[in-house]
Amino acid sequence: MQEHTSTYRITRQNVPTIYFVGVTTGQSTMTRLFPYWAAILGLDGARLAGIDLPLQASSEQYRQAVAQIKYDPLSLGALVTTHKINLFNATQDMFDAFDPYAQLCREVDYISKQDDQLVALSRDPLGSRRALLAILGSRYWSKSNGHVLCLGAGGAGTAITVNLLTQPDPQDRPRRLIVVNDQEYGLDRLRSIVEQIETSVEVEYILNSDPYHNDALLATLPEGSVVINATGMGKDRPGSPITAAGLFPRRSIVWELNYRGELDFLHQARAQAQHHHLQVHDGWDYFVFSWIDHIAEIFHLTISPGQLAQLAAKAEAIRT
Repeated sequence: MQEHTSTYRITRQNVPTIYFVGVTTGQSTMTRLFPYWAAILGLDGARLAGIDLPLQASSEQYRQAVAQIKYDPLSLGALVTTHKINLFNATQDMFDAFDPYAQLCREVDYISKQDDQLVALSRDPLGSRRALLAILGSRYWSKSNGHVLCLGAGGAGTAITVNLLTQPDPQDRPRRLIVVNDQEYGLDRLRSIVEQIETSVEVEYILNSDPYHNDALLATLPEGSVVINATGMGKDRPGSPITAAGLFPRRSIVWELNYRGELDFLHQARAQAQHHHLQVHDGWDYFVFSWIDHIAEIFHLTISPGQLAQLAAKAEAIRT
């Protein structure tokens, strides 16, 4: 598709700018945190700008967001949440290159400029790998007969699935992974990705939007399972994928990918944590370290261990 810059409304930035493409970016801690991080990293004058798009944005809205980065010299890149798959579908012809995970998962979680090329990248599989290693420890699945129930097959659910299926050590892979989604399209898309991966993990796809059915799925899980809320419910849209009556398996690990919003799923898990011996985690560390990785890539930085510690400490101080 041949398009000219006049097709779009390009804002000429006067300082290095990265964008945050989401739904309610103004509510993100990152809007307050970024100036402090920029000072730690020596990015004097750099700014973060939010681009809020509705959950079902048009192709034109996605293309406008990418064009701003593509055609403005000081627009250096973007981190993308919520819209990762739809943005890829609407704008893939606008990029010069894709990294292997972006090609496999057909999603974009951040945009970078490298050697005058606009590059689409998907690093969430690697980010979720680090987050799960911190939560589970190494070789968790060699010590547990639990399964994984991932509620949601969007960008985050896809990244987690790819991560679990491609662990180099078979002892870091679960025996069974159940993925639930409320749209057949999402499951078909995920299935087409999994079919390209050689793996020993048994993957089950369930089309469902009824939280009571998700309660029933929880009841089938063995002790020590991992239950993940990757639906966006509790942040981008209200509610929880399970009901208040849903019971988590004993000694299971519950991961709510969100860190802000109503977080109903997180509160449901915490209410059962003591009685059922649950480990409950929110998405804070995943959020912080994903942003650090993305900023380093977009600004082409090497972050020292000392800077990493400062960034994490400042993030915790802002959150508190």
